[in-house]
Amino acid sequence: MKTFSILLDLLQNRQEFIAEIYQGLKINNKIIAQLIVSFIFLAIYGAIIGANHSFLQAFSSAVKLPALYLITLLICLPPLYFFNILSGSRCSICQYLAMVLTGVSVTSVLLFSLAPITLFFGISLNSYKFFQLFNVGIFAIAGLIGVNYVYQTMKLFYDQESENQAARMNILRFWLALYAFVGSQLGWTIRPFFGTPGKPFQLFRSEIESNFYLHILHVLGLNVK
Repeated sequence: MKTFSILLDLLQNRQEFIAEIYQGLKINNKIIAQLIVSFIFLAIYGAIIGANHSFLQAFSSAVKLPALYLITLLICLPPLYFFNILSGSRCSICQYLAMVLTGVSVTSVLLFSLAPITLFFGISLNSYKFFQLFNVGIFAIAGLIGVNYVYQTMKLFYDQESENQAARMNILRFWLALYAFVGSQLGWTIRPFFGTPGKPFQLFRSEIESNFYLHILHVLGLNVK
């Protein structure tokens, strides 16, 4: 229950939550709670989108979806930390981790809240392409809200320090674009999450052709080479 109370504190009292991170209060508790909640909620959503194919796909997606978000975060965290250090920040990498985890936590909460709708469409419809595009849209919306949450949260965080705020905001904008790009391509690399109907279960695709963005255009029926 303490884990979920920390999440509610983030959602309901963001300014106090950020102030505590800046002051270094209970950083480990905040990091662990956000990791646990994000993993559980993302695993549930991953299991739902994979269950449309098979039990193995459901289990695989339940593991891979949380891994996608958390590995992306680990890949992209060092540039954010070191660029901010160079611009004068005195905060630790754990403080930055606690900060950017807020975006993953919010995204996971949104996906969890939409899980019943996704389950309904998965059961009631027999269209793989529609289900795939529907979920791409859901991920895009939840991801954009999560990214915006990080942006607004980091603005509050930077307000605690007076040095080079304009430079840090530019760093943040660049980092958020980098985070979105890395996450999209990593998701493409470790797919499938849905599983192709009529084909046996695959943990990973044997070939990594094209990229995520060209695939979406192909699914939409736009032949782009």
